[in-house]
Amino acid sequence: MAPTRRTASSAWRRRDAPRASCETLTAEKESTVALFRTAAISGFVLLLAACSTILYRPCTRDEWVVVQDSLYFGTAKPDGIVSPEEWAAFLSAVVTPRFPQGLTVWQASGQWRTGNGTIVRETSNILVLVHPDDDTSETSVREIIRVYKAQFQQEAILRLRSMTCTSF
Repeated sequence: MAPTRRTASSAWRRRDAPRASCETLTAEKESTVALFRTAAISGFVLLLAACSTILYRPCTRDEWVVVQDSLYFGTAKPDGIVSPEEWAAFLSAVVTPRFPQGLTVWQASGQWRTGNGTIVRETSNILVLVHPDDDTSETSVREIIRVYKAQFQQEAILRLRSMTCTSF
């Protein structure tokens, strides 16, 4: 056997070693791609099924799906606090016209970290709204938040939004 001349492309291959044809390499490559594609699609389907199981909660026939928004309004402001009278006026002028069907409010004590890292402890007013999942309600909730932030110099309002079943 003649000595093999080594080049960059044949440095590790003997001259008389069998070579795979282009058809064999292409078939192997297609098989590998198909395997990866199948695995990726299967993984995605399993992930989607797991999420839908967690998020979907069927209502009974006497219930219907609604959105429950819980809004946490801090009462500390640069020149003092939001007084009970100011809060009552805000509810009457801003919230009730947008959600005349009803609302629930209670006071809580809490804390949060501001954008500059300061921890603020304050009394909060929690507003719970139950409403349809529609553009009008979404716009109304966003407007309530915008008005409160502007009127009482607030950096943020915490909003918890969830889908739930309801009945009367």
